[in-house]
Amino acid sequence: MWALFKKQPPIRSLIGEGTVVHGEVRFCDGLRIDGEVHGDIVAVGDDPNILVISEKARIHGKVNAGHVIINGVVIGPVQSDELLELQPKARITGDIRYETLEMHQGATIDGELRALKTAEDRPALKLAASSRL
Repeated sequence: MWALFKKQPPIRSLIGEGTVVHGEVRFCDGLRIDGEVHGDIVAVGDDPNILVISEKARIHGKVNAGHVIINGVVIGPVQSDELLELQPKARITGDIRYETLEMHQGATIDGELRALKTAEDRPALKLAASSRL
């Protein structure tokens, strides 16, 4: 059973709360953002990577990474090559491209959602029943 879960790369970098970065941010492995970035955020390399944008973070630019978790504000396009998780406080203004999407109640998007794969490449849609009553 455990073999079904991919090991997450370690988060080695942090842009802390109160920090403002102007310019492109390139990273490998993992990056967590609690501050503000005015520029693109791009994962580099072929290894798995993870980007966490906390509820305190504000991004003004393009976001491109493998596994992306957003709970803050992103103004710009987002591309996730593996899994895009939109947490309840996520606010995105821009188009989104994703491989797999998980969206929690409360997250908002002002833009277009597009899967990276075409309809022929994707498996049939399966809906899971909610366990909450």
